[in-house]
Amino acid sequence: MDFALSEEQRMFRDMFRNFAAKELAPRADEIDHAETMPPEIVRKAVDQGFFGATLPEDCYGAALDHVSYVLLLENLATACASLAVSVAAHVSLVAMSILEFGTDAQKEEWLPPMAAGEVIGAFALTEPDAGTDTRVLETRARYDGDEVILDGVKTWVTNGEQAGLFLVFARGPQGMDAYLVPRDAPGLTVGYREPTLGLRSAYFNTVYLEGCRVPQANRLGAPGDGEKIARRAEDRMSIALAAIGLGLAESSVDVAAQYATERVQFGVPIGQKQAIQNYIANAHAETEALRYLVYRAAWLVDQGENFSVDASLVKTFAARMARSVTNWMLQVLGGYGFMEDYPMARKYRDARVLGIIGGPTEWHTFRVAQAIFAAKDMAIAP
Repeated sequence: MDFALSEEQRMFRDMFRNFAAKELAPRADEIDHAETMPPEIVRKAVDQGFFGATLPEDCYGAALDHVSYVLLLENLATACASLAVSVAAHVSLVAMSILEFGTDAQKEEWLPPMAAGEVIGAFALTEPDAGTDTRVLETRARYDGDEVILDGVKTWVTNGEQAGLFLVFARGPQGMDAYLVPRDAPGLTVGYREPTLGLRSAYFNTVYLEGCRVPQANRLGAPGDGEKIARRAEDRMSIALAAIGLGLAESSVDVAAQYATERVQFGVPIGQKQAIQNYIANAHAETEALRYLVYRAAWLVDQGENFSVDASLVKTFAARMARSVTNWMLQVLGGYGFMEDYPMARKYRDARVLGIIGGPTEWHTFRVAQAIFAAKDMAIAP
């Protein structure tokens, strides 16, 4: 099996790495403390083609393969996980859903401005009482002539504050449907932004739909396709979030290893102490294990293989691994790791959300177990 990146993929990786080092890393703590993403940073990311990463050239996208796409998210996350999550939500959840399920007219209307960063996409599935269990979705869609009227409340809408287009899921006459809802649609209101422990410069908002009207032509896919569209999007997002966890972990190991060469205790750098060496070596091993899971999952996408179970597998491992690695590396820095003036506190906070966002670890673990037991002819329930 060939694990080598192609020459083009290495070129892209170096470009992404250079962008993260020059444009994001020097301002990462400032961005985190300000709890907002500077427009000039977003503009530079757009100019690099990041917001159209996997979209085809005829949509003015960068036409990256999926391995190159996870390399993008990994390297962005080494410096700023908030930007990486915003890009991932825009691309994996919304743009790719339109590309896969949209009509020619929908693709023509939305994908070019999304690739150009003129329209940011937001994913509106979760509700106050419905998240992983979409059977209890309360947002309703009812038809009125050629229009659909949407009523409900959506929470934790990633990119909500900056979005120009919302992919909204609602219960319709034939099951769950998905609708493309522009920001200026009558009856749509972007509300409260959630203050968060980590990913402080990403935007998570409550969105209200009160008699919100859109044309029936804005339905994505066929009637009742909402469940399929949502699961497909979440599988893509699982791989994206795992790549972000990889970036957080590898950059944390780098920060801690550098610190261990400079911090002197008992007359020698602490990197000379076996306890510190064990922390660093074990964290590196965990990080490299995740790397191959992430790249393999992305390779499956590129091969057109079924990647649903692998997406849950890599998401589960990434959430656990990123949390443990950032915790170990914070311990290496000791008191300095606990200070907001050092990057480890931010990385630790950002890593913690990977067990929640994109579906909790428990849900993804169930999906892996479900596939294992299905091979034994036994069905299990959550």
